[in-house]
Amino acid sequence: MARRAALPIESWAVLYFLSYAPYAVLVRWLASVPYPPFHRALTGLEILPATTILSGVFTFLFVWLRGWSAHAHRIRIGAASVPSPTAWTFASGLGTSLLLVTVPLSFTFQGVSIPYMQLLMRGDVLIIAPLVDLMAGRKVRWYSWAALLLVAIGLTLTIHARGGLKLPPLAILTIVLYTVGYFVRLFVMTRIAKTGDPDMVKRYFVEEKIVGIPMAVLILALLSLVNFGTQSGQLGFGFIGVWSSGQMSAILILSLLLFATSVFSILILIDPRENTFCVPIERSSSILAGIAAAYVLAMLSLGAVPTAAELAGALLLIAAIVLLSVGPKLTKR
Repeated sequence: MARRAALPIESWAVLYFLSYAPYAVLVRWLASVPYPPFHRALTGLEILPATTILSGVFTFLFVWLRGWSAHAHRIRIGAASVPSPTAWTFASGLGTSLLLVTVPLSFTFQGVSIPYMQLLMRGDVLIIAPLVDLMAGRKVRWYSWAALLLVAIGLTLTIHARGGLKLPPLAILTIVLYTVGYFVRLFVMTRIAKTGDPDMVKRYFVEEKIVGIPMAVLILALLSLVNFGTQSGQLGFGFIGVWSSGQMSAILILSLLLFATSVFSILILIDPRENTFCVPIERSSSILAGIAAAYVLAMLSLGAVPTAAELAGALLLIAAIVLLSVGPKLTKR
């Protein structure tokens, strides 16, 4: 019989929230507080390379200390046996690389609230969740559809209150790439890893990360070499200058929180139940964390409090979480 994770999915969602909220606060703080040599705050592109590299170091250290690499497929290179992805986990790793690049960027756009970006990036993923389940031949239960409807209403209310998307081009590209990466990752996860076996979780995590983290760093490095105005120079500073910038203490904590969210996220998503159940729980936790982060940032005079529409969306998400928690129990009865 397949073994289940030690904690229920709701507990992983709470831990995800507790790591994601301070992560969002710290990213926006770094992108808002002036960096004296530049007479401005560091941009998201200037923070991104070091954050990606350090969170990768934490991830591989965790895998090594916990012995998770022993569960991965392996190949021999000379006398050494090293973890190796399958074709499926390689594809998932490519999707993960897009998430590693886009998630930190999503918190750094000035004039765009964190809750708004969270609703947009999480909302379109919720739309594709049942599609992935249906493509994989998995049954989507009534409470999952109902929760999805609640989240969709919250998303619609927020966009309507803002009068449309009204986003800078890089923010739109961030949302598109995030959705593509998430779709690929979710499809692969559904096909090969949602078994309820903890050993499969470890295998999937290791094989995905050994592709996704190096690929994300490579993408950023290649972009830094391409001349596309000041943004390529910002990536160049992120690879070289940021290490002696005096901001590394904050970036180190930021990277540790990013690593923690990646672990808790996969433990939610890889639960054997349908994606239309797991994805809203993970997405709702992140959106609620964004709401909490917005209030903290407002207290620090680094942003505005959430709007009425954003709060209404958050309440609908809470209702969705409650429904997803009690729906399976009602169905069993």
